[in-house]
Amino acid sequence: MFLKGAALLLLIVLIQVALCAEDFYKVLGIDKHASDKQIKSAYRQLSKKFHPDKNPGDETAKEKFVEVSEAYEALSDPESRKIYDQYGHEGLKQRQQGGGGHHHDPFDLFSRFFGGGGHFGGHGVRRGPNVEVKLGVSLRDFYNGRTTEFQWDKQQICEECDGTGSADGVVETCGHCGGHGVRITKHQLAPGMFQQIQTQCDQCGGRGKVIKHKCPVCQGQRVLRRPTTVQLTVERGSARDMKLVYENEADASPDYEAGDLIVTLTEKEPDLEQDNPDRVDGVFFRRKGDDLFWKEVISLREAWMGDWERNITHLDGHIVKLGRKRGEVIQFGHVERVQGEGMPKWHEDGDSVYHNTEFGNLYVEYVVVIPDQMESGMEKDFWALFEKWRKKVGVDLHADSGRPDKVEVHLEDGQSHDEL
Repeated sequence: MFLKGAALLLLIVLIQVALCAEDFYKVLGIDKHASDKQIKSAYRQLSKKFHPDKNPGDETAKEKFVEVSEAYEALSDPESRKIYDQYGHEGLKQRQQGGGGHHHDPFDLFSRFFGGGGHFGGHGVRRGPNVEVKLGVSLRDFYNGRTTEFQWDKQQICEECDGTGSADGVVETCGHCGGHGVRITKHQLAPGMFQQIQTQCDQCGGRGKVIKHKCPVCQGQRVLRRPTTVQLTVERGSARDMKLVYENEADASPDYEAGDLIVTLTEKEPDLEQDNPDRVDGVFFRRKGDDLFWKEVISLREAWMGDWERNITHLDGHIVKLGRKRGEVIQFGHVERVQGEGMPKWHEDGDSVYHNTEFGNLYVEYVVVIPDQMESGMEKDFWALFEKWRKKVGVDLHADSGRPDKVEVHLEDGQSHDEL
């Protein structure tokens, strides 16, 4: 009975150890067989994601940042990782108490890993330049909103050498500049007069370090450019030339903290094949602020006599009706306002319980097409009709204008001639 109880207790302990051994791996989102490179890559991404400077006032993010740091500290060292795999958290605790290891400040660990101060944008961290990208978006996507993605060639830290540029991880101090990255030379200008000139060391390129065995992937450059996919959300009603900021997603480097990737949304010309699969009329709208503009072509009969209807298919597929009853006249160039059929007005809450989306207006300009020729029979009928009504209610525009009936051109010789 005692042996069975001891065996059961041992089994429980082993299960607890196994569960503990998986805990740090879960924190980093990797499995137990992850390589050192995968561990470093996971820490690099998660520590930047949950850093308190990027999540001010978020205690959950701060706790997550500490957990990620503890997990990396345990798994990045081969000896501590072995103890953790065998004995779990309790084994690491006993090792620290016995002097075999010590716990680091998570901000200090972050500082050492990224080569600077432990905070974003300050205290010794040199910030890299921002990168601006212009992205063409269709009017239809501005109206409806869309989640998509795009690619750009981003400078990334070489994962093969972890940004050292060395194939074997050995980086030595430059012997020509003594690790300063610059060399100072003296030039004699006159007896007893010298000039000191400081130049960048041509051996190490100003880094103060040299590499004997260059990384085969980045060729010792420590960084390389690769196509990077970025998720893009165009919110409904977004303004033209709106800027979206992706913090710390610009070009990366071991020498500085990445700047911001700034994406400017520009409106592109409509593409009938790509942007208009449903053949909606709205792709040919023109936009100004929250309002939309459209030109509608009508015939002379429709402009003069009325009795017509039109359906415009809007950007989201709903129908906007235009038309006139019989006898309603439309002048050439007349602009009609259709209230509430313009662009959705952007708001940070969007369509939600906190906010109802409002819309601008649609302005329709009418263009009248006049026939350039008529059949002889039609011409006679129309002429007779117009002459009949002209005599009754017609207006003589020439007589009302006040212009002279006859124009004479006076020449220098005193003679006058009728104008041809």
